[in-house]
Amino acid sequence: MLCGVKFCGGCNPRFERGKALEELKKHFADRIEFAHAQEGIIYDLLLVIGGCTNCCASYCDYETRRGNIKLWDGSHVERIIDELEQMLEKHNK
Repeated sequence: MLCGVKFCGGCNPRFERGKALEELKKHFADRIEFAHAQEGIIYDLLLVIGGCTNCCASYCDYETRRGNIKLWDGSHVERIIDELEQMLEKHNK
């Protein structure tokens, strides 16, 4: 599964956004490929990582098969893991 990653601009980060992504990469090693989002590529999913509750990163220019998930607090990592595990189950059926 290919997951595009879009970060906000980082004007008011309240947690280590890169660290959150590294936790996800570690958990899903060899099961989900995380790549910085680029226009023109169709992703299975887009992960939007914002540094604060505004989660203002623009993501409308990216194409996905399964929509997007937003993360704007370090405490969301476990929720994202759960959601991605469920998507993988459906994806692998």
